[in-house]
Amino acid sequence: MENSIIVADADQSAQATFYKKTYGHLALGVLLFVVIEALFLQITPLVEFLLSLTQGYLWLALLGGFMGITYVAQKMVSDKVSKTKQYSGFLLYIIAQALIFVPILYIAIVYTEDGSLLTQAAMITGGLFLGLSMIVFGTSANFSFLKSILTIGFFIALATIVGGMIFGFELGLWFSVAMIVLASASILYETYKIKNNYYLDEYVPAALSLFASLMLLFWYVLRLLMS
Repeated sequence: MENSIIVADADQSAQATFYKKTYGHLALGVLLFVVIEALFLQITPLVEFLLSLTQGYLWLALLGGFMGITYVAQKMVSDKVSKTKQYSGFLLYIIAQALIFVPILYIAIVYTEDGSLLTQAAMITGGLFLGLSMIVFGTSANFSFLKSILTIGFFIALATIVGGMIFGFELGLWFSVAMIVLASASILYETYKIKNNYYLDEYVPAALSLFASLMLLFWYVLRLLMS
């Protein structure tokens, strides 16, 4: 029956259960990311290899690989039948995020020595995420209009990143700020979908969508602080 009931149409008890499962899976995803990331950062050859991929066109190859894995993971998580496949896709995406985060986290740790920059970025990201979530759940505002804005925004961002690599111009503070705004809009939109559009059994896809937006926000908050 859960396959045919949208969260917005369910009773309060069913909604509460869905939210608990969704945000519980999100928390578990963040915890797994931290554990896997800590393990990756201890593997010196892996760190050196991923750092070498941040130079020139190799970064585009890494970014392309990440996007490919993201597509596969999202397809797996969208499976309506197999929960095992959904969890496998979620884990695959977490591992992909942990890999692509290795260079920026390594640099942040090396330059601050005590890791204070990571703590600041995590606190800012968490605060923004909580505040944006409260806006959605505390109001009846319709954020569905953000879908087209996000589509255009992410296309422009990708084109800017590729252009920067090809033509050699730096993506300055303005780009980090713009991406933080875009990631914040994504959290608003994904939270709105969780509140209104998902079916009751789609808590894993819902958690992955929030996790992706949260990681994007964390990346550019950290990049801004590093700048």
